[in-house]
Amino acid sequence: MRTLRVALAQINTTVGDLAGNAAKVLEYLERARSHGADLVCFPEMTIPGYPPEDLLLKPSFIAENQERLREVAQQVKGVTAVVGFVDAGEDLYNAAAVLHQGEVVGVYHKIYLPNYGVFDEDRYFKAGTTCPVFTIAGVGVGVNICEDIWFPTGPVALQARANAEVIVNISASPYYHSKGELRRSMLATRAEDHGVALAYVNLVGGQDELVFDGASLIFDPEGTLVARGLAFQEDLVMADLNIGDVFRHRLHDPRRRKERQAAIAQGPAVSRILVSEAPPDGPKPPLPSRAEKELEPVAEVYAALVLGTRDYVTKNGFKKVAIGLSGGIDSSLVAVIAVDALGPENVTGVAMPSRYSAEASLRDARALAQSLGMGFMVIPIEEPFKAYINTLAEPFRDTATGVAEENLQARIRGNLLMALSNKFGWLVLTTGNKSEMACGYATLYGDMAGGFAVIKDVLKTLVYKLAHYRNSLGEVIPHNVLVRAPTAELRPNQLDTDSLPPYDILDPILKAYVEEDKSLQEIVALGFDSEMVQRVIQMVDRNEYKRRQSPPGIKITPRAFGKDRRLPITSGYRNR
Repeated sequence: MRTLRVALAQINTTVGDLAGNAAKVLEYLERARSHGADLVCFPEMTIPGYPPEDLLLKPSFIAENQERLREVAQQVKGVTAVVGFVDAGEDLYNAAAVLHQGEVVGVYHKIYLPNYGVFDEDRYFKAGTTCPVFTIAGVGVGVNICEDIWFPTGPVALQARANAEVIVNISASPYYHSKGELRRSMLATRAEDHGVALAYVNLVGGQDELVFDGASLIFDPEGTLVARGLAFQEDLVMADLNIGDVFRHRLHDPRRRKERQAAIAQGPAVSRILVSEAPPDGPKPPLPSRAEKELEPVAEVYAALVLGTRDYVTKNGFKKVAIGLSGGIDSSLVAVIAVDALGPENVTGVAMPSRYSAEASLRDARALAQSLGMGFMVIPIEEPFKAYINTLAEPFRDTATGVAEENLQARIRGNLLMALSNKFGWLVLTTGNKSEMACGYATLYGDMAGGFAVIKDVLKTLVYKLAHYRNSLGEVIPHNVLVRAPTAELRPNQLDTDSLPPYDILDPILKAYVEEDKSLQEIVALGFDSEMVQRVIQMVDRNEYKRRQSPPGIKITPRAFGKDRRLPITSGYRNR
């Protein structure tokens, strides 16, 4: 029986901060070494950060990424490390370097390049053509990258057939709600099917609209979970993998032999690289004790929003944020997320009441700010609104008061928030939710003005669930905010339902149309009124131009607005 101590360093890298990313690798490398790790694995694209997008077109960026990898390699002594980087020759490769005793002893090139949703790897990389198996501390270790593990007959099958006993997958897998269970089930299946231990290390942190949840996983050859990393936090996950006859037995399981033979016949070549023949002599220190707890679904989404907000703000060099605080549910939730992400001293709520604002709205906004301990200011907009109306009196003469006058109020508020941003260096967080973004129930250059859209991918019904969840941890959102009917307060007695279907009906239609690409007929077949479905689809389709001008926001569903859903603004197609 041989034992391989594996450490998974799920770190929070920053795209383009090559020196900072390399320094973090060295920090976690030393931590893993101090705990007696034989092998320490870092996420996909560790050195450049993920996804680097068109930075990959800059030769200087590629060259520095390679130089930083060499600097890290020189510090790898007494342990073996797997580090993600960009490899370059005639082509670019999404690569994993195996580092040992100060050198790069081997490189794996990612074979399956995703080109769907938020991924665009075919734009930059060439697919790998070989599947090396590394002998590390006397154990056969197959290394592959992210998407490679999702294919049953892909690199994992090849490497297992070539007597890999442990599979390491380094990943940068973006979060969306419920993805963790899918990922965990798939990885357990790969381990059991191929009779290998499986160590999966995932990136953690926010990058633009993406959030990476960490939650790294280690499985034994039976598909049993051995260790799990924390979600939405940096972590060092360690486990002792006992390598015995069970591996050899399962590798030659006749149930899987045909599948592996097919993989060998169709797949790239397999090579073996000797790194080290035996683990270091002497007893290893005991593994640190861990308290691992999975998050409930709504808590998981909330944690993603907090991490995504914190990293977007801080990685872009901001310290403080401003929020238009209306006293409604959306701005209240954004304020709470911002305070949890950045601290109350770094958040300022700005109430901007108009002639149509209820006294309760200002009262609830102030109460929320007080309960959170955040900054709060009141800037009435009545005088600038009057000035706009007077200025436009001539061109608006003999027309009915309507949306133009309503939107003036939203645009005045957007101007005031951006003025505060310019004056004090605050980042403005917008407060629109996915239901509004989908239907165009938002004002360009008004409530859409800002630098980051925290709940852009959160349907209104989920907004309420998140608010209730956060209050369960300590009541901060006033009860009236949770029970009051949603309203934009841009005209007397206005309610959202004047313009939109009730959210408990609207949101399932939006989920079906936007996230699942169902047709009108398919949605109607789910039990919705045909005229209502057609109306919602028309609203979604005709407001693509608005969404294209909205700030980035955190992806928490499988199909967010933005890179996930790239529809033309000008289109003659109508869904039927």
